[in-house]
Amino acid sequence: MVSLLHIALIVVLALAAIPVAVLLVQTLAALRQMRVTSIATNWRPSVAVLVPAHNEAQGIAATIAAIREQLRDGDRILIVADNCTDETVAMALAAGAPVLERINLEQRGKGYALDYGVQHLANSPPEVVLMIDADCQLLEGSIDKLACLAMTTQRPVQALDLMQAKKNAGLKMRIAEFAWIVKNHVRPLGFLRLGLPCQLMGTGMAFPWNLIESAGLANGNLAEDMQLGIEMARKNAAPIFCPDACVISYFPVGEEAARMQRTRWEHGHISMILQHGLPLLIQGFRRGDRMLIAMALDMCVPPVALLTLVTLALFIGAAIACFTFDWIGPLVLAGFNLLALTLAVLLAWQRFGRHVVSLNDLFSTVTYVFWKLPLYLKFLVSRQVEWVRAKRDAD
Repeated sequence: MVSLLHIALIVVLALAAIPVAVLLVQTLAALRQMRVTSIATNWRPSVAVLVPAHNEAQGIAATIAAIREQLRDGDRILIVADNCTDETVAMALAAGAPVLERINLEQRGKGYALDYGVQHLANSPPEVVLMIDADCQLLEGSIDKLACLAMTTQRPVQALDLMQAKKNAGLKMRIAEFAWIVKNHVRPLGFLRLGLPCQLMGTGMAFPWNLIESAGLANGNLAEDMQLGIEMARKNAAPIFCPDACVISYFPVGEEAARMQRTRWEHGHISMILQHGLPLLIQGFRRGDRMLIAMALDMCVPPVALLTLVTLALFIGAAIACFTFDWIGPLVLAGFNLLALTLAVLLAWQRFGRHVVSLNDLFSTVTYVFWKLPLYLKFLVSRQVEWVRAKRDAD
C-alpha cells in the first residue's frame, strides 16, 4: 500500500511538472532577442471589423472612433448589439457605425453574436474579418498589421491583448495585471519565437474569410476563443501571435465586477483543460502535428495563481511524505517544480512586469494566490457554465 502511494505521488508530481516546464520554456524563449521582421502594410486586404456589444453604451463610442481611424476605402465596421437593454445602439449609431441588432434570450454569449455578424457579412464578404470587443482600445496601426499577416499566412492572427489596472489600483489588481501579462504576452511571445502557435484571446483577432465563414462560432462556451483556436488548429490553421498589434482594456474597479470577470475567464479555462487538453494532445501525437501538440500543452497551463496553489500544495504534501516515510524522491521532484515556477515568474517579472509591480509586491503574490482559492473551490461545487457579463464601473 505504501509503495503504491509512493508511485502515485511521483506520477502526480510528474504530471504537475508538465505545465510548469511549459511555462518556463515559454518564458525563456520570450527573453530571446530576435530580429524584428516588419510587416508590409502599403497594400492590405479589405477588412470588416466585427464588434460584439452587450450593454456597452459607456465605452462603445471610443472603441468605434479608434477603429474608424484605421479603416481604409472599402473597409467596414459592424456593431452586433446583442440582447442590449441600454443605449448601446443609439451610441453606436451616433458614433457613425452601422448596427446589427440581435435579440435571443435563450442563446446568450459572444459566440452567438459573432456568428450572427459573420452570417450578415456573408452577403458581401471581406477578405479579412477582425473581431474587437466593445470595451477595447485598438492601438494605432493594428488593423493593418493584423489584416496583412492574416492574409499572408492564411492563418488566424492574435494581437497582443492587455488588460490594465486603473491608476492607483490596489495590490490585488496590479498583481492581476501582471498575471495577465504572463498569460497574454510572455507565453505567446515565447511560443512565437519557437515557431509555435498561440491561443486565441477573444479580442484583437483576425481571420481570412475562408477560415471564419464556416467556423463553429454559435455557442455559449465561456472560453469560446480557446475553442475556436483549437478548431482552427485542427484545420491546419493554428493561430499566430502578432505582438506588434495591440488591444487594451481595463479591469473593472468594483470588487463584484472583478470577481464575476475572473470567475468567467478561469472557470472557462479550467473546463477547456479538462475537456480538451488530453484529447488534443493525443490527436497531435497521432497526426505528428507539432502545432496541435504545442496548443494542447499551452492550453494545459492553468492560470498562474492556480498553478502556484497546486505546486505549493504538492510540495507541502511531498515534505510531509518525506518526514513520514523517508521518501526523498517526491520531495526532490516537488522542489524542482517549485523552483522552476519561481524562476519563470521572476524572469517574466524582470523583463515584462517591473512597471506593474515591485519585487516586494511580487513576493506578496502568495496572499493573492490564497485570496483566489474560493474561486477554484467554487469550480468544484458550483462552476459557472453560462456567460454572464461583468458589470462595468458605471453600471
